[in-house]
Amino acid sequence: MTVEIVFDFVCPWCYLGIHRFQRLRQSRPDLPIVTTWRPFLLNPDMPRSGISRADYTARKFGDEDRARRFHAAISTIAAEDGLDLAFPRISRAPSTVDAHRLVRFALEHGGSAEGVVLDIFQAYFSAGLDIGNTETLASIGAANGLRQLDVAGFLTSDRAIEQIHADNLFVHRLGINGVPCFIIDGQTAIAGAQEPDILERLIELAVADVAST
Repeated sequence: MTVEIVFDFVCPWCYLGIHRFQRLRQSRPDLPIVTTWRPFLLNPDMPRSGISRADYTARKFGDEDRARRFHAAISTIAAEDGLDLAFPRISRAPSTVDAHRLVRFALEHGGSAEGVVLDIFQAYFSAGLDIGNTETLASIGAANGLRQLDVAGFLTSDRAIEQIHADNLFVHRLGINGVPCFIIDGQTAIAGAQEPDILERLIELAVADVAST
């Protein structure tokens, strides 16, 4: 049973949604789930070097008070799930193209794509690291079964950049305009950071549907 997860790394709801999905997988190892990761670029025009978090926050929220209220609300919800969203530690708003490229590289070279995804989220939202930085991403790749020099060489090239933008365009053409989005068996799509029991029920229904055909 394929579950396609459409997401972006600077989306706190994506981090929460994927964390909840992982909880489901841990509680129901019997469910025959194969995960596919699909990039969604919330900021497709972000410079590859990123911009300061202060500038990004001003553009996105308009004023600091509004940003603080949003960050406090999502941080409270995430904390109930055991996630630490440390927005004050984040000093730079990155382009996420290279982060998505690393996931693709892991899939093609025997690394743990799932581990890469989770570690990038943790690096950004909990540690406040710049996930547009090649050294940061190469270290994450090395922690997930890849050769650090190979990852660095790949990321400093232009390989797979066009594919990430093409994948982003593809999911938009599917009508997906918000993330996270979970596509189950290519048939059912549900958006948002869903509770594990909701995803569990949808996957069970899809498995039963396949079994009955």
